[in-house]
Amino acid sequence: MKRTTEELREALSLPEFPRSAGYDPDWMIATFGGANAVWLTEALSEVMILEPGMRVLDMGCGTAKSSIFLAREFDVEVWATDLWVKADENWQRIRDAGLEGRVFPIHAEAHALPFASEFFDASISMDAYHYFGTDDLYIRPYSRLVKPGGQLGIIVPGLVEELSGPVPEHLAPYWVWDFCSFHSPAWWRRHWEKSEQVEVELADMTADGWKHWLHWNEVCLRQADREDSDENRMLRADAGQHLGLTRVVARRK
Repeated sequence: MKRTTEELREALSLPEFPRSAGYDPDWMIATFGGANAVWLTEALSEVMILEPGMRVLDMGCGTAKSSIFLAREFDVEVWATDLWVKADENWQRIRDAGLEGRVFPIHAEAHALPFASEFFDASISMDAYHYFGTDDLYIRPYSRLVKPGGQLGIIVPGLVEELSGPVPEHLAPYWVWDFCSFHSPAWWRRHWEKSEQVEVELADMTADGWKHWLHWNEVCLRQADREDSDENRMLRADAGQHLGLTRVVARRK
């Protein structure tokens, strides 16, 4: 049975995300697909320096909820950049939020970004960077969009530790090829630092990331009157042994 707005608000108001609790739950859930970008952005903002007036790249922003959150909460200017969601669609959401002068929608592919070097003070990416950033060469052109000394932060689905052999038996029924992009904090640290373009300041798993991932999915599927998913069954079977959310913050040298 679908929840009322107040029931949704209660279900999505977690003590770990006090800023997110102030947002309309119907707005957060309206374009469900993937993780809760608002929660992820709050989790990343806790370990990054975000100051009023900064120019921030939100790479793979999806429906721009993360960009809207950043602009409202930290008074920064955000370039909401995505390939799969059209700029026109995000522009309407930005206008509805009253942020026309602070969030700018861009439709672009990750390897053809239309920005000048050192244009941004910081960059973030929520549940997206693993789709294009596992390439050994990608961090070089990407990091150059940020000023020297500026921070780059990501949160992506990940592994507590790299799998050294076959996929564990309890995950095998649900494992698909795309999950090859899931990596551990240690892997991401090596992946970025070997480029000598950035210095990694933090690489960890967010606390209870798998639980938040699962809870969000369950709430959204119930609201959409949809059946349970293989992704949810996988997360329950694993219970945080291997899967979670990897968070990385680096600073451009």
